Amino acid sequence: MGLTLVQIFDVDEKNQVLTTTVWLDQEWKDEYLQWDPKDYNMLKVFRIPCEYLWVPDIVLYNNADDYTNGYFQSKAMVTFTGEVFWPPPTKFRSTCEIDVTYFPFDEQVCIMKFGPWSYDGFQVDITNRSSNVDLSNYVENGEWELSAVMVKRNVKYYTCCPEPFPDVTFTIVIRRRILYYMYNVIFPCMMMSWLTLLVFCLPPDSGEKIALGITVLLAFSVFVLAIAEKMPETSNSVPLIGIYLTVVMGMTSVSVVMTVLVLNFHHRGPNRKPVPSWLRTAILEQLAVLVCFKPSYQPRYTHHNDLCGFKTNSTKLTLEHFMDDCRIDDDMHETQPNTAEYNAMTDSKQRNSNNTRNCGKNSSTYSQRNKVQEQILKSLQILINRQEQEDQLIDVVNEWRQVAQVIDRFLFWIFLVATLSFSIGLLVIMPLTKEPWEAKT
Repeated sequence: MGLTLVQIFDVDEKNQVLTTTVWLDQEWKDEYLQWDPKDYNMLKVFRIPCEYLWVPDIVLYNNADDYTNGYFQSKAMVTFTGEVFWPPPTKFRSTCEIDVTYFPFDEQVCIMKFGPWSYDGFQVDITNRSSNVDLSNYVENGEWELSAVMVKRNVKYYTCCPEPFPDVTFTIVIRRRILYYMYNVIFPCMMMSWLTLLVFCLPPDSGEKIALGITVLLAFSVFVLAIAEKMPETSNSVPLIGIYLTVVMGMTSVSVVMTVLVLNFHHRGPNRKPVPSWLRTAILEQLAVLVCFKPSYQPRYTHHNDLCGFKTNSTKLTLEHFMDDCRIDDDMHETQPNTAEYNAMTDSKQRNSNNTRNCGKNSSTYSQRNKVQEQILKSLQILINRQEQEDQLIDVVNEWRQVAQVIDRFLFWIFLVATLSFSIGLLVIMPLTKEPWEAKT
């Protein structure tokens, strides 16, 4: 027998069924159908309905459909030598073990095993007509590319009978065309995996970092559900694209957790908690150099744990000098009237008494001025302390924000390297290192 492959109609990955359209070429010799052409007006060949002939019960062993349909009842061609040729066209649905490990870069090896069901090898000896399969009428499939077709005759012994049972097995090797999946599955998955990196590029003040991460995570979930519908319900293997999606979904989930950590650092400054020294050393001094981060804001004050009772030495010295200068000026003003009074005593007692009264008035005026100056200085001291506290609070807020920026950039590079590694490893290297189909046959 032989096989003319017309078309690979369908490959059902979920039910693991291969549907093909073939011409099943069967040829045998019937001694009861021999005649002499001279006796029948030189008739050498004629066609006869197969219902009037003996036909071998050749069946497809790995048939996935019922056996009630049978073959198309075409006519058989009979020659005067008794040779009968019967090529019924039919559509077979055969079982095929689908390996989706490298989906969509997979190759499938399916077999079609033909042999007599009721007759053993001593009664019907089935052999292949040729070493190749006829592909002259083959029609290309849009999803699967035919890589190779092989035929082999086998002889097996079953437990039911001691006689041998020969069969002819056709091996069909098909490879999936990846153009459709590249544009509809691979590229969207890769683009969404790169969207995960944008979570670390988005400023924390925008308020959309977590929303972007969750949106990408939901998009991956939809893709996983869409691809799962095309996969066979088996636990023997996991699709390569499914592993890639699971890894990227895991990375997206981790990115959401890391974003929460970054936002926690970013908004911790208003709580008046300064950055610990060990965290400042590890993040702002060591990790910032590693990720090439240059802080855009430099603190104006030295870091202390108590922000409310903090005063700079320069401010204290400035106010003390200012108060001393005011006291010196007051002393000078007080000294001048005393000197004038001393000089006037030598001239006249009357002028001495008048100067004494004027000095008392000036002394009270000067004491009032000192009180006003002290109140002004105290108010100025309060304003300066408040401004220093606000400046220190701004320093603390900006330092926490710098810590968040350094962690954000560090996570960006970590996720960039991880995304590149998983994308190249799972979508490029793994398909190239898969086992060739020759090793499966």
